[in-house]
Amino acid sequence: MAKPEPRILDVKGIKDITPNMRRITLGGQGIKDFPVDQESAYIKLMFPQPQNEKPIMRTYTIIKQRDDEIDVDFVLHGLNHKGAEGPASHWAKTCVIGDSVLIGGPGAKKLINPQADWFLLAGDMSALPAITVNLAQLPKDAAGYAVIEVLSEDDKQLLQKPENITIEWVVNTVTTESRYPLLDKVKTLDWLDGEMAVWIACEFNSMRALRQYFKQEKQVAKSHLYISSYWKLDSSEDEHKVVKRQDAEESL
Repeated sequence: MAKPEPRILDVKGIKDITPNMRRITLGGQGIKDFPVDQESAYIKLMFPQPQNEKPIMRTYTIIKQRDDEIDVDFVLHGLNHKGAEGPASHWAKTCVIGDSVLIGGPGAKKLINPQADWFLLAGDMSALPAITVNLAQLPKDAAGYAVIEVLSEDDKQLLQKPENITIEWVVNTVTTESRYPLLDKVKTLDWLDGEMAVWIACEFNSMRALRQYFKQEKQVAKSHLYISSYWKLDSSEDEHKVVKRQDAEESL
């Protein structure tokens, strides 16, 4: 299937969900033929570069969709390896109603396997939009946990979820290569009976630690394990992509 042509969307709304998370509503003429039912799918924000250089692209999750609008959440603290602000977080901080942005997609949805006895979702703030959609789409009788790492107490959100899904918030102000608060919290959980489905997205080093735990110690079936890194400490997105691809090849 051919990829959808990029489209221009306009900023229709801006709302700070928490101190470090901003929701931007996109719509306008470019949304008219946008596919329906795309919550949890990803889009590519494209930022033009001078002298006909290839646009910089950043990947984000559609967290809400209405007939003529989509909502996208941005973590506002995003910094690259040199301390400069990334293009997407800078755009999210500085855009105003009426501004436009070029987007590609939508791409595939990233949902947890629903065919399980219980569920475990884990991620940091980069994955919070995707976790939010996953929780909202789980069956009403679903049981399990969502472990979510945030930057501050004020970044906790009230999320729609099944009654028997427990949310465990982990406040972590400083990310390091050798300390994994998500994994530490996951290890304290009471394991439920039956087959589990796991969905994880977070920083690269934390992802690798969690992957080893679920694949080797808990031996979660490949069909029931989605795990991905959304960023890497002290790396630009382009550098992260290279390391992520190498890691995927080595872990086959």
